[in-house]
Amino acid sequence: MSATSDIRRTPRGLETRSRIVDSAARLFYVRGVSATTLDDVRLASGTSKSQLYNHFKDKHALVHAVIDMQSKFVLAREEQRLRGVKTLTGLRRWRDALVQANSLQDGSYGCALGAMSSELSDSDEQSRQALNASLDAWQGMLVGTLTRLRTLGALAEDADPQRLSTGLLAALQGGYVLAQNAHSSEPMAVALDMALDHIACFAPR
Repeated sequence: MSATSDIRRTPRGLETRSRIVDSAARLFYVRGVSATTLDDVRLASGTSKSQLYNHFKDKHALVHAVIDMQSKFVLAREEQRLRGVKTLTGLRRWRDALVQANSLQDGSYGCALGAMSSELSDSDEQSRQALNASLDAWQGMLVGTLTRLRTLGALAEDADPQRLSTGLLAALQGGYVLAQNAHSSEPMAVALDMALDHIACFAPR
């Protein structure tokens, strides 16, 4: 067993690793991955160079750990928000929660997963695959939600949850980008409203 594995298995080692990943996640979210150095992470996490390298052999390893952490956080949040949606009104409430959270930071920074996708997907294949899997899982939750609405009669039988979820997630991620550039959550709200209005067209008459 390596020294690194020994450190990671101790409570102190696990706490140090968690602190490094949390600090990196915050810096990547606000500054971006490319603009954040390992020294930035070390200073923000209050760790020494030897501690950082005991847990992560290089920046790529740290980036992949952040992707894993952010993916688990976002997907757990979305699973909690979406699992109780049984009406189109409930889907609107899901939209409201996203827009409200975005408005608290004046639209800045965007989606943690989307921002890393834009920055990393053309340069880091491992990161692209991990982020693609996370976004696929997010879309899968939307597919499940829309399928449930169709089963409950809130959507007509000809509604296609796969296609509708693609449009809804695209509107959400595009809305994050527009909100980030505008420093306003309004573009995100408009994009989601248009996607939800289209979904509402499949409500039984």
